Amino acid sequence: MHSATRVLILALALSGLVPGQTAETAPETKTPDALHDLSAALQSLSQRTGQSVVEIFSTGFVLNNEEESGDAALLSRQRSTGSGVIISSDGYIVTNAHVVKGGRRIQVQLAKSMERPAGHSILQPMATKMDAKIVGVDRDSDLAVLKIDRTGLPFLHFGDSEELRQGQLVLAFGNPLGLANSVTMGVVSSIARQLKPDDPMIYIQTDAPINPGNSGGPLLDADGRVVGINTFILTQSGGSEGIGFSIPSNIVRSVVQQIRKDGHVHRGQIGVYAQTITRSLAAGLGLARDWGVVLADVEPDGPADAAGLKVGDIVVSLNGRTMENARQLQVNLYRRPVGEKVAIEAMRGDQKLTFEVEVIERENDPLRFADMVKPEENVILRLGILGVDISQKVAQMLPDLRKKYGVVVAARAAGSAYSTVLDPGDVIYAVNGEPVTSVAALRAALDKLKPTDPTVLQIERDGRLMYIDLELE
Repeated sequence: MHSATRVLILALALSGLVPGQTAETAPETKTPDALHDLSAALQSLSQRTGQSVVEIFSTGFVLNNEEESGDAALLSRQRSTGSGVIISSDGYIVTNAHVVKGGRRIQVQLAKSMERPAGHSILQPMATKMDAKIVGVDRDSDLAVLKIDRTGLPFLHFGDSEELRQGQLVLAFGNPLGLANSVTMGVVSSIARQLKPDDPMIYIQTDAPINPGNSGGPLLDADGRVVGINTFILTQSGGSEGIGFSIPSNIVRSVVQQIRKDGHVHRGQIGVYAQTITRSLAAGLGLARDWGVVLADVEPDGPADAAGLKVGDIVVSLNGRTMENARQLQVNLYRRPVGEKVAIEAMRGDQKLTFEVEVIERENDPLRFADMVKPEENVILRLGILGVDISQKVAQMLPDLRKKYGVVVAARAAGSAYSTVLDPGDVIYAVNGEPVTSVAALRAALDKLKPTDPTVLQIERDGRLMYIDLELE
């Protein structure tokens, strides 16, 4: 039977008609149970899970982008909205970091009831907003954990994102464009999409419509489990074009557990630089095969070096899972808990060797201080930076500093005249030889200077003291 004929017969069957009948003569029969069952299942799933999806309102101050203002260090008030999902009955909520970025006040609006008694209007009063506190933020994964003072809340469980398959049915929940309690349906377009070659983050791609405001909302499987957190779209029109991306639930689960336990996230590594084997690389190096992962560098005295791995080894598997490219190896190490030992099988010539390698924490990211600042309190306008005092907590994060006072550069303003001079992680110790022990002291020292006055900063960068000569504007 021709495929077009089969499609026509299927369409007629779903509409209750068969060839030779018209709408007037067709017997009064119900639509096939399969279609009713699907509709009822989707309705039940939406009612059951939608109660755990919240709307998030963030109000704060941010430094203007260069494109938005001629004064790149000008503070402006920002209001943003997004979505979140309740993950515990005692009020823990996960959302995107960019939803609460710069937020001084975070509020959460719980979902209004999607169940309504017979005879009641479908229009219901909006739920009351509640203040929320930020438990922790992870910039690398774009995730944040919030907490509200409420118990007995409906919550959703995480699913296993590694069990997802291309074409699997998924639902996206959230508040697109401020339209609360919205749900869209689609399929998994790709289970492991990487958008940047050197980015260890991978995403679930879906064609379930996602729009601004969906950020932070859950992507659910047919069992109502959270398999992803919706985070961004690719679009040329500004709206959904069926190319949306979610953070896999296995990454979300790990980040949430670490934030709730330690307040921040540890990143795993073993002290190697791996590259994907290409045909030309294999030919030039005389490798035994033209695919897989080769170790281009093994850091001296690192975990891999201590375990016996060497430059030129071909990584065959990690914990029994075949490694086909460098990205896969990096992603799998990226999510491993610090202190865990992983089994690496490698080829060295015609030998197959097995190594047990300890996972250590990735070197500190200088941008980690950006989550500690409040723009209206930490901005240093004359330098176009956000600074952080060296408190006891900061000193513990920087144990090898040459001095125990100063101001850490947490972030730079876009378009600042010193955007290529001062780096996040730099520590400013003095202005024209005058020690500065706080953000307030640094501001005061700079405010004394005229644009024509010489301005020399003493800073520490990567363990080295140096002077920087500036011309203040």
